[in-house]
Amino acid sequence: MNITGRLTRDAEVRTTSQQKEVVNFSVAINDSYRNKQGERIEQTTYFDCSYWITPNVAKILTKGTLVELSGRVSTRAWTGNDGEARAGLNFHTSQIKLHGGSKKTETLQATAQAENSMVKAQGTEDDLPF
Repeated sequence: MNITGRLTRDAEVRTTSQQKEVVNFSVAINDSYRNKQGERIEQTTYFDCSYWITPNVAKILTKGTLVELSGRVSTRAWTGNDGEARAGLNFHTSQIKLHGGSKKTETLQATAQAENSMVKAQGTEDDLPF
């Protein structure tokens, strides 16, 4: 399944009791439709996301960044501190595609592109092995 939305907070890296690192973040997905009366209804769905592949991705997953995620959805239910029943959606992320949208992300991407350009420029001299 794929979802596209914006991060509602910066990603956090946590370590489990088995010493595995997981990146946790939250994504909001906005949808709108018109009801029978013709009124536009705005609806936002929130997903709590986890990513287990590498913790380094947390550096670029910042609040406001637009991301496209691939993975699977699961539900969870719990009782809140106030005694009320609660439910939420979890998204177990297997792939992350950045679509930008955050100044911090744009800065990191520009820095990475500049570093790649410098590496390419240094390697373009006549260094053929023959």
